[in-house]
Amino acid sequence: MLKFWTTILVAFSPLFLFSQVEMDSLLNELDNTLDKSELYHSRKEGEINKLRSLLKLTSTQVQKYEIYEKLYGEYKFYQSDSALSYAKKSMKIATQLNDLAKINTSKLNLSSTMGTLGMYKEATDVLNKININATPEIKGAYFGVCSTLYLSMADFAATSQEKDNYLRLTQQYRDSSYYFYPKNSEPFIIHHSNKLFQNKKYDETIALLSDYFSKINQNNPDKAVVAYIISQAYLRKNDYELEKKWLILSAISDLQLEKKEYISLRSLAYMLYEEGDIDRAYKYTKRTLEDALFCNARLRTFEISKMMPIINDAYQKQNDTNRKQLVVFLVCVSILSLFLMAVLFLLFRQMKKLSKAKKEISSTNAQLITLNNELNLFNEKLNETNNTLKEANLVKEIYIGRYMDQCSVYISKLDEYRRKLNVIVTSGKTAELVKLIKSKEFIEEELKDFYHNFDKTFLLLFPDFIEEFNSLLTDADDIKLKQGELMNTELRIFALIRLGISDSVKIAEFLRYSLSTIYNYRTKLRNKAVGPRDEFEANVMRIGSTNK
Repeated sequence: MLKFWTTILVAFSPLFLFSQVEMDSLLNELDNTLDKSELYHSRKEGEINKLRSLLKLTSTQVQKYEIYEKLYGEYKFYQSDSALSYAKKSMKIATQLNDLAKINTSKLNLSSTMGTLGMYKEATDVLNKININATPEIKGAYFGVCSTLYLSMADFAATSQEKDNYLRLTQQYRDSSYYFYPKNSEPFIIHHSNKLFQNKKYDETIALLSDYFSKINQNNPDKAVVAYIISQAYLRKNDYELEKKWLILSAISDLQLEKKEYISLRSLAYMLYEEGDIDRAYKYTKRTLEDALFCNARLRTFEISKMMPIINDAYQKQNDTNRKQLVVFLVCVSILSLFLMAVLFLLFRQMKKLSKAKKEISSTNAQLITLNNELNLFNEKLNETNNTLKEANLVKEIYIGRYMDQCSVYISKLDEYRRKLNVIVTSGKTAELVKLIKSKEFIEEELKDFYHNFDKTFLLLFPDFIEEFNSLLTDADDIKLKQGELMNTELRIFALIRLGISDSVKIAEFLRYSLSTIYNYRTKLRNKAVGPRDEFEANVMRIGSTNK
């Protein structure tokens, strides 16, 4: 029996040795890629600067749009804020060209980047405004963006019910996108592999993508995506060696293309941490955090922030272990006086390493503090948004109730008015009927009641509105009401603005004034503002708000 196992070990040992050599070679290539980060960064900036230079030579809006689209593509996985800026510029040009296909494509780019930045509400608002049936050629891309967005939202879901709902929507949109890509195109193959993966057909997923991977151009950003999907298929098959191999290949592609928004290197770092390769795990996680912060990819930053303390703690423990070993070594060396000089030399080298490690830890902690501050700021913005929604719900609730009461009263008054006209017609008093029809007394009385109810309801919502509004004006120009008035025209205009109705046309229709009159009122009161005139209406919006 012993002879049998010895034979098996001898037969398969070359395979194990080859696998380990290949893995070490790939990890060394990844380390070299990290060391050449400045080279890849310079190459990326050079491509971007070339496109910016072309902008100065363009003469048509169509050419500008095409360059903005290329700049968006360069920045998409590199720097989200810049990608968002160029997506907006593309949409502006597309709107001027009145080209629906370009407009919808720009909106898709805008929504995709907003999702990367964590602006999920804004991203879904943009998607909801796209009439995708008018541009069927981009339906696949549209459903793909929807799928990616809801998958990101699932990661931030507050409850398991919300998470399941977002994951369900992710799956629905992913399945929909699959049917709108040209067969055998890159997006089709990737979505087809995702479908096979979701159906747990891991061998078919690997077979499809392994063949496709060898055909992908080195400069294609999808190369890293394909390698990552293959690694996840091997993960489900519990083949961790091949999972690691494909994660390394994916990470190398990401770094060589100077992508800052990625998953592979972070996943690889955690795998190496579990294997005990703390130095590499720390190095890769640190680089991942730096890239996520540079790109402003909030989801990736959030994910790394949860993993970084674990690896950092292991790194510190390893340093503590090294330090303990150093103490033991010093005691032994102090006893063996003959080796004193050698020990001092080794101690000097070791202390230099420890000093460097402390600096790296200090730098990492500073980055974590910055990250925590950003997360706190993000939470504050979320709280502001929640308060605004609560305020909006209160406004809706009160005004809907008032609206229904007012409608009921108007119906009763109209019925009474109808009966009155019926009596006059029946009695044959034609002259009195004509006089009554020509009279504006009824309308004026109703408008008076309507504005009174509006004033009363608004002041119920914002009881200190008049005092706070006057505080925004100079003492000589504050508004003084007549006896019996709740609000006057000037106050009603800015009451509507406080409710979110800032369009002068709508305000003019509501108050039954001309557009120029409303404009003059707004301009006159801005000129009376205590602070900067440009901020006057923004200050009005903060009256009575909990977000001051």
